[in-house]
Amino acid sequence: MNPGIKRMLLASGAVAALVGIAAIVDIVAGIPFRGMVVMDVMFLVGAALVGFMVYDAYRDLAR
Repeated sequence: MNPGIKRMLLASGAVAALVGIAAIVDIVAGIPFRGMVVMDVMFLVGAALVGFMVYDAYRDLAR
């Protein structure tokens, strides 16, 4: 696997994880996005989709 692609996938996964964590913190505490639950759910769904795509691409490229 090309090291550049591997770094890009890991960075995308890290950013998706940060967005997911920020959305969960917002649901619980109401801080970075002022507790807008609909947007938090959309952020969580988006982070989960990106995380799955990273996992799938990494698995495909590792073969």
